Amino acid sequence: MTSQQAKDAAGNTAAISVICEGKGPEVLLVHGGASPATTWSGLEQLSERWTLMFAYRRGFAPSPDPPGGRQDFELDAADICELLDNRPHLVGHSYGGVAATIAAIRRPSRVRSLTLLEPTLFLPSDDPDVARFRRLGDEFLTHGLRTEPTNLREFLTIAGARVPGKGPLPDEVVRSIRRAQGSRPPSEASPPLEVLREAGIRSLVASGDHHVAVERMCDAVATVLGAQRMIAPGAGHFVAAAPGFAHELESFLNSAE
Repeated sequence: MTSQQAKDAAGNTAAISVICEGKGPEVLLVHGGASPATTWSGLEQLSERWTLMFAYRRGFAPSPDPPGGRQDFELDAADICELLDNRPHLVGHSYGGVAATIAAIRRPSRVRSLTLLEPTLFLPSDDPDVARFRRLGDEFLTHGLRTEPTNLREFLTIAGARVPGKGPLPDEVVRSIRRAQGSRPPSEASPPLEVLREAGIRSLVASGDHHVAVERMCDAVATVLGAQRMIAPGAGHFVAAAPGFAHELESFLNSAE
């Protein structure tokens, strides 16, 4: 295992950390609101044939905190752009999927392929279920633990957190909520996805078949990108851990080599 520091992506802001495992073509993995260890569980076998580059977003040790303590997908995208010189396959999950998409749009010639796992890109904008999910996410990021209790547990469940139906939230979940509160809402993102399609970047959009709004969002994003669409049930929001997903991802990566 080696540790690689990304270049300074934003003025005096310290660089983020990337942990590399395995050998072979590079696959840059960008997590969302959960840690890389949680997000990418299930992909371990790929390190036999691929170099897995686990990027740690700001606020997740050993990377530094974001400026002012506020996570921002635009700053994440700037960090990711600095890691694309070797033209890796780029994989983003949830909030990290937004940042990965923006980075790919900024440097399309430096992305070998793009895989998005349940990215928080709220399309189609006129879908009532998607709009409600968007409001839940905005409320969660704005109010954190002060989110209306029913809405809080609903959002956490969709986001893959293990929460009881009643009673106190687990300490680990509380820490995650506090870290996320105040983050820039992904509802503010509107990346021009057509740039990626026009650039001919091979894309894959995957979901876990656990929530209607998430499925519709992934369908819409895949349509705009002209992407391959995969549904991998069995692990909820953490699609990478779904049975058979690692094999299907590797097939896609090989097709884009």
